[in-house]
Amino acid sequence: MPRPFRFGVVAAYAQSHRAWIETARKVETLGYATLLIPDRANIGSLAPLTALATAAEATISLHVGSYVFSNEYRHPVILAREAATLALLSDSRFELGLGAGVGEAEARQLGIDFPKAGTRVARLEETLQITRRLFAEEVVNFTGKHYTLRDVKGFTGPLQQGRPPLLVAGAGERMLKLAAREADIIAIGSKFTGRGPGPSDATLEQKLAWIREAAGERFSELELSQTIYHMQISDSISELAPLAGGPPIPKQAFTTEQAVAHLLEQRERFGFSYLQVYEGQMENFAPVMALLAGK
Repeated sequence: MPRPFRFGVVAAYAQSHRAWIETARKVETLGYATLLIPDRANIGSLAPLTALATAAEATISLHVGSYVFSNEYRHPVILAREAATLALLSDSRFELGLGAGVGEAEARQLGIDFPKAGTRVARLEETLQITRRLFAEEVVNFTGKHYTLRDVKGFTGPLQQGRPPLLVAGAGERMLKLAAREADIIAIGSKFTGRGPGPSDATLEQKLAWIREAAGERFSELELSQTIYHMQISDSISELAPLAGGPPIPKQAFTTEQAVAHLLEQRERFGFSYLQVYEGQMENFAPVMALLAGK
């Protein structure tokens, strides 16, 4: 039995408090499951935690999430406490998305180190282990290569509302295998060059094989996620800009019926059931989402 579809909107900008509230309420009214914010330090976008808390307060059933926090910007205990607080104050409507970092260029602009991929993935693995333990244990002691915790209190009392779902985004073998072992949701991405997926990027079939291998028996419990920024619905084929600072995404026109058939085929073939659109797509994409509701 395939997982039912659910859809999220990735948004990052607002000119005012009122405008951001209107965006959140529109996302909810149109029937989307989640409102997601990227974690970019130098693109002039909203700061995720503050904006997500505001959106959760302004809505009733809408889930909010990070897409995704850069593990290099925060200590895991500090971020986990923020996540626990937002989960509590949103009535468990928060999804914690994590990644190994957006890129060397942004780190250079901020004047901070950007370790090699192996180091960043290893740091993220320790962060995921620490996060799980903070939501499960009264006191956490942890000694890793990158982080050390001594007698850190876990999230007991009001903060122990249950761990938020963990979404891990990645494109390479090591990241996807880590996600398969530790995450609840895996956002499968691509390795981009300036003009789209790079020549070294693996096929989706290969990526799924890595995930299956690492997940073992828990593979059936995983929710597979993918952005569909490339889909332009019906006759509205205007060029949508990608998130500022992100790679250009080639656009492809679909009728509503073609989009429904394509997404059903993608779920059957690859297992994608949690799909994200960019804010500028959400109204045109709503009829597709409505036709897929409950399927």
